[in-house]
Amino acid sequence: MTIEEILSNSKTIAVAGLSSNKLRPSFGVAQYMQKHGYRIVPVNPQETEVLGEVSHPTLLDVPDKIDIVNIFRRAEFVPAIVDEAIQIGVKCVWMQEGVVHEQAAQKAREAGITVVMDRCILKDHVALHRQ
Repeated sequence: MTIEEILSNSKTIAVAGLSSNKLRPSFGVAQYMQKHGYRIVPVNPQETEVLGEVSHPTLLDVPDKIDIVNIFRRAEFVPAIVDEAIQIGVKCVWMQEGVVHEQAAQKAREAGITVVMDRCILKDHVALHRQ
């Protein structure tokens, strides 16, 4: 699946590590994606609500269908997030710029999940809509 297909065919993005701090990159990226029609589902046990959406402690606590899990966590937290993504059957795991975990990515691919690693979903969205 190409990045264009992922972004065109997805509606709901769970953002692991989404912060209510407006200065954090996760907030700005999620806010941008929300303004462009995506439903944002915050996943952060330290938050109760971000961008008008209820925050969930883990992906397993999200009652809705998720298309993309966008990871804004350090690499050491990625395997646990990928395990949850596999359990809930997402189509895509997207690791933001600077987030790289080859073993977790391979595990996700083996489970049939498309993996985007070390890329910014906002930058890719902007680039696709410039054309």
